[in-house]
Parts: sequence; C-alpha cells; structure tokens
Amino acid sequence: MDLRESGERQISWAARSMPVLTAVGERFALERPLAGLKIAACLHVTAETAVLMGALQAGGAEIALAASNPLSTQDDVAEALRDYGVRVHARAGVDRSAYYRHIHQALDLGPDLVLDDGCDLVNILHTERTNLLERVSGGCEETTTGIIRLRQMAAEGALRFPVVAVNDTRTKRMFDNRYGTGQSTLDGIMRATNTLLAGRTVVVAGFGYCGRGVAERAKGFGARVIVTEIDAVKALDATLQGYEVRPMAQAAALGDLFVTVTGNRDVIRAEHLSVMKDGAILANAGHFDVEIDVRALDELAGEVQRGVRPNTDQYVMPDGRRLLLLAEGRLVNLTAAEGHPAAVMDMSFSAQALAVEWLAAERAGLAPGVYDVPEEIDHEVARLKLAAAGIAIDRLTGEQEDYLHSWRVGS
Repeated sequence: MDLRESGERQISWAARSMPVLTAVGERFALERPLAGLKIAACLHVTAETAVLMGALQAGGAEIALAASNPLSTQDDVAEALRDYGVRVHARAGVDRSAYYRHIHQALDLGPDLVLDDGCDLVNILHTERTNLLERVSGGCEETTTGIIRLRQMAAEGALRFPVVAVNDTRTKRMFDNRYGTGQSTLDGIMRATNTLLAGRTVVVAGFGYCGRGVAERAKGFGARVIVTEIDAVKALDATLQGYEVRPMAQAAALGDLFVTVTGNRDVIRAEHLSVMKDGAILANAGHFDVEIDVRALDELAGEVQRGVRPNTDQYVMPDGRRLLLLAEGRLVNLTAAEGHPAAVMDMSFSAQALAVEWLAAERAGLAPGVYDVPEEIDHEVARLKLAAAGIAIDRLTGEQEDYLHSWRVGS
C-alpha cells in the first residue's frame, strides 16, 4: 500500500510537467486509436514512463512492461502501474538473469506492437521468441544504441517488422539527448560523489547530441572539458565550439572525471585505466554497461570497496591509485539520479505515443525496416509544447509561401 501511494504521488508530480502527453492521452481516450492492441514494452520504469503507459492505455492498448535497466526501476512506480492494470515485470536491482526473465514475461503477452529502449526486447524476439514474430506488426525504438542495432539488423535482412526510430526526431535529439542527458548526467554524478566540477578536467567520450549536452553543462559549471571522438566532423565541431579534442590515450592521464556517451563498447579500456589519476571518477551516460570495461577494472584492481558512497564503488590499484566507478558502469543519470526531467520526457514520450498511433494505422502497408518518425509528428509535438508554455511564433504569409515554392522569382 505504501509503495503504491508513493508511486501515485511520483506519477502525479511528473504529469504536472507533461502537458503535451497529457493532452495526447485525453485525445486517445476519446478516439481509442489503439483499441484491441497488445503492446509489450521494455523501457525505464519511471514516473515519466508511467504517464506514457497511461496515454497508451487511454487509447485502448493492453500493456506489459519490463525494465530496460534494473538499476533505474522505481519500485513504487511499478506498484502503482500494476494497480492501474499494466502488467509490470520489473524490480530495482535485479541481476542479469532476472532482467532477461522479465523481458520474456512481458513478451508472454503475445504483443501486436513493441516498444524498446536499447533493442534487447527486439533482439530476444528475433533470437529466442521467434514464435511470436508472426503476430508482431511493428515497434518503436527510443534510444541511439537501439537504433544502431536495428539498422544493422535491417542491413543484414534480419529485421522482421517495421520499427520507428523515435530517437531520431529533432525534438528527441535536441531536447532529450542534449538538454535532458546533459542535466541529468551531471545531477547523477554530483549526487553520487558530491564533487566540485569547477576547475576540474572532465573528459567527455563522444560528441553526439548527448555528449554535447554533457560537455555544455560541465563547461557551465566551470570545468575544463576534453572531448574524445572517432568522427572527424564531430571532432571539428567540438574544436570550433572551444573544447579541447584529444584521443582517449592522451586524455586518460589528464581527466578528473570521465563520462562515456557513445553507444559503443570498451571506450575506456585497461590501457586507459592504467594511467588515470588517483581519485578519477568513471561514469557512463551512453546506454549499456559496456562503454567502460568494468571487467578490466576488476582484473586490474587489487581491492574493490563497494558502496563507499551510494552508487559509488572504489577500485584500489596495486600502486595505491583509487578509481571511482559510478552506478556499476550503468546509466549514471538513471541510477544515481532520476533521469531526465519530466518536462523533457514530455516531448520524447509524446512523440513515442503519436508514433505508436501512426504505426497502428499504417503497419499493414510497411515492409520490415527502420522508419523515421513522420515530420508532422515532430512538428506537432513542438507546437503543442510551445502552446503549453504560452509561446507564440510567426506564420508564413501567402507571399512568403509562394516565394518558397517557386523557382521563377529571383532576387
């Protein structure tokens, strides 16, 4: 009872900052665009996700939800969702075996559509639960890591149904990835370590939208920021924005705090760990717990001191150096903090809900593959967010419309 009531309060608090998704849910309740559909989801089980589940339920969907990261699960929210009729298979802090068991339990629903955050659910569908593929007619993917995996599946001809790349909308990349990840990552790091960023050297691995957000916020706190990249264009962008760009082999000896934001594995490896300063802090804000080679860290350490602070483990090297790993190498912003602010997730999850509605209507005519979110959905989310904030923008005049659509008018 206490958990449920706490979860209800958390969900209610999040909904206050999610006017767009609330409006979408109200329309769904009237139109019922998802009536009769079963949806299996693998997402972070947080209060913001609960508001999304409510909107989909209002549209008529039956939902089973598993966690995309066991360390981000809010047990009180999960309990409240169960009371609302969502089949939740998630609990904070479960081991890897239970994590995958929960995904299987969500798939037991026999879904028509799937929602994923990292492609684990879709991967299991295509490897271990192939008997369900005939029924699944579409899905949505929430994060960059998942899109990378899905595009590879599509390129190899392995993907069996259409998936909408919700992560790739302009509203998602700019606001969720840049502003949401930037703020929530530093929030998690400071909650876990209470460290002062001003005057410290922060190494940001990856300068995509998430990396930009982390770098901007760290710079705003007075840190010296070094960026590492494999993409020449992004490295040039970082350079022209005033950041120092170095390979990780050089940055490893200079950083006080390291944040990986790449979506790839082994970004920080044994050779980097071997030259880091005493007291260096390691945090991951990418996706899976593979960006920092935690196994190499275990092998290098002479002693591991668990829980020296909440969500902080200290690895003591044979030479006496101490390296601090946050959140076991998992997402620091969702483990040591609360993830993105609800106002940010309002846009991401509104795009998700509208993409599900579009997919439900269009799935019969879509071949297997990865699809961009229709541009009108992105614009609608931005328009609704501006309207909720009381912000007005200009409209093109008739003459301006004609000018933009004619090649005959010169200077």
